[in-house]
Amino acid sequence: MQEETNEIKEIIKEDIWGSIKEFLNMGIHLGEGDKSIHLTIGLLLLLGVAFVVTKFLLRWIRYILTRKMETEDKQKFTSVFKFTNYFIYLVVVLITLSAAGIDITLLITASAALFVGLGLALQELFQDILGGILIIVDKSLQVGDIVEVDGKVGKVFEIKLRTTRAITRDDKVVVIPNHKFISDIVFNYTQNHRTTMEKISVGVAYGSNVELVTQILEQVAAEQKMVLKNPKPFVLFDDFGDSALQFSLNFFTNDSFAGPRIKSAIRYNINTKFKENNVTIPFPQRDVHIVPQQKPQE
Repeated sequence: MQEETNEIKEIIKEDIWGSIKEFLNMGIHLGEGDKSIHLTIGLLLLLGVAFVVTKFLLRWIRYILTRKMETEDKQKFTSVFKFTNYFIYLVVVLITLSAAGIDITLLITASAALFVGLGLALQELFQDILGGILIIVDKSLQVGDIVEVDGKVGKVFEIKLRTTRAITRDDKVVVIPNHKFISDIVFNYTQNHRTTMEKISVGVAYGSNVELVTQILEQVAAEQKMVLKNPKPFVLFDDFGDSALQFSLNFFTNDSFAGPRIKSAIRYNINTKFKENNVTIPFPQRDVHIVPQQKPQE
């Protein structure tokens, strides 16, 4: 019984497995020793299996990263994953060539120099793409947000991997590179909620009735349609200025993008109410003292 088992093992080892190894070793064999190159059927099969495994692994990673994203955000990641696939497939091919006995040192050195050159030339492009990925992943910026970048205020209407597009208050489209959102200070007026606080400063002449001024400002805010009733507008007596008593009207609105127009309408009403109640908005005044020059004594 033991002899029959050994014979079966020998048959499997020499005949079946030997035939498989012989089949897998079929191919192109060039050179001998360390300089030999072997491009065989087994190597090609290994390359095919590596491509299939890599493909499914990348799909699984993409699913993990985008499972909670919206359909539009998933589509934006398509190009990123394509670049990743190309890079990984290139690595797989290099490993396969190395396994075949081909010296890839020169190829890797040339590729490294090429990638360094491309990296320096396209550094800002890569920063923009990285910024776009971070924006989509952590939701730090969304369509409809009102942002201020380099002194320009705009409402975001499109977010792409490289750039973000917003429309300004004068109906102009501004294209913002995404690296601005990770390297510069950007004000997002609507990050936490849509309600924002606005302020209007006004000065009245010394001797004015400050209680009356406060009532007028509160009344103007209450009459403005785009000013929220809750939170309630409030008035602050800011300071004793050089030429005027400084007040500020603070109010809340759900449309900060239209803030300049709301403030303009409120200023019109403040000017009208002040005229009706004889409240003066002074202009800067300075006292000039002239000292007469004395004649020199003889």
